[in-house]
Amino acid sequence: MITGPSLLLLILASIVLIILLTARFKLHPFLALVIACFFLGITVRIPLPDIVKSMEKGFGGIMSYIGMIVIFGSVIGVFLEKSGGAMKIAQSIIKLTGEKKTIPAISLIGAVVSVPVFCDSGFILLSGLADKISKLSNTSKASLSLSLATGLYTTHTLVPPTPGPIAAAGNIGASGYLGTIILLGLCFSIPTLLITQFLSKRMGKKIITNEVQHTDKTEQNDTVLMPSLTNALIPLLVPIILIAFGTIIRFTGMANEWIDFISAPVVAIFIGAIIAMLLLRPQNKSDIKDWFIEAVKVSGPILIITAAGGAFGGVLKATPLSEYVGQWMTSGDSSDILILLLIFLIAAVLKTAQGSSTSAMVITSSLLAPLIPVLGWDSAIQFALAVLVIGGGAMTVSHFNDSYFWVVSQFSGMSAKDTNRSFTLITGVQGLTVLSLSVLVWIIFL
Repeated sequence: MITGPSLLLLILASIVLIILLTARFKLHPFLALVIACFFLGITVRIPLPDIVKSMEKGFGGIMSYIGMIVIFGSVIGVFLEKSGGAMKIAQSIIKLTGEKKTIPAISLIGAVVSVPVFCDSGFILLSGLADKISKLSNTSKASLSLSLATGLYTTHTLVPPTPGPIAAAGNIGASGYLGTIILLGLCFSIPTLLITQFLSKRMGKKIITNEVQHTDKTEQNDTVLMPSLTNALIPLLVPIILIAFGTIIRFTGMANEWIDFISAPVVAIFIGAIIAMLLLRPQNKSDIKDWFIEAVKVSGPILIITAAGGAFGGVLKATPLSEYVGQWMTSGDSSDILILLLIFLIAAVLKTAQGSSTSAMVITSSLLAPLIPVLGWDSAIQFALAVLVIGGGAMTVSHFNDSYFWVVSQFSGMSAKDTNRSFTLITGVQGLTVLSLSVLVWIIFL
């Protein structure tokens, strides 16, 4: 097989191929990743039967971990959205903080809602709330929209159980450290949100928005009988608490079989999904099945992209990449901080080029996976920082080729030009903030 600088060039060529197929030729990421698998395997001269075996192993390996988690997470998100639970959480936060702190409040709303709900649907669901708050509080609608959009975007890329961080953790073998990733992701979210609130308030003042006719879904949530705040929060908080509890107990050395069982991500999120189906039931009981089917449909595209990324990672593991990088690492010409910077840069290039944060996280983590044994990373904090750096890169930046960019533009009433000058810039700052925090924590604690 080919190794050395030629191998690195071929891997780079496979990444460029993915970018061209998705961004230029508008091919679905699943097909682009499969084509890249064959391209890389054949050009590196992996035996043909081994290419197929590597793809199958990578595909099945990631699905065995992430498959049920994404489906159960989607169930929580869909039931929160359909029942009005997400809107109830939003209204309660506004009531708690008051109209004078509407920008921090709506940013917090976005951050909370985007943990189980995809940021695109979260913004569509809550954009009408930004419009109403603007009229009631004399706050710039653009500032509120930007704060909501960036709040959603922050936890979407940093805090499991959203698919991107889950997939990245699974790819690099960090599934056992999901509690640490959640805790550190929440810690990183706080300064990131504070910065985005400041920038949103400042930039939004100069932007004039158009009147937007919001979807029926948003309007209906104001009139239907919404669940209580407690019922809306329990399905969201229980999985996070169980996973975090298990992590803390394992640190103390007091874990047992039952604690390990209920704090396992798939079990914890399954429990959250069951609670959501019990507490956030539709008024018409026959709709429960329809809501569940919709959750499965929502999870489908994420699963096939993630699985294809696992296949790509399987082919990468079959190349001599880890041996070659191992020689480079032992030569003393590299450092862990440099590796973090390279991981961030790869994710940022992929995100900027092809638009999808989840795809960028899947592909970047697939590239990193073969290097983990060589790097010698084995602690929970090291794995968590790797996932967060990938997430930070996958924030950088949202622009014209990102569907979320257009959701923010259309549902906020901002022109594409103004959205690019404000939202795109803020997403770049978000990514750099996460990178800076990751490097700082690595220097201090590792």
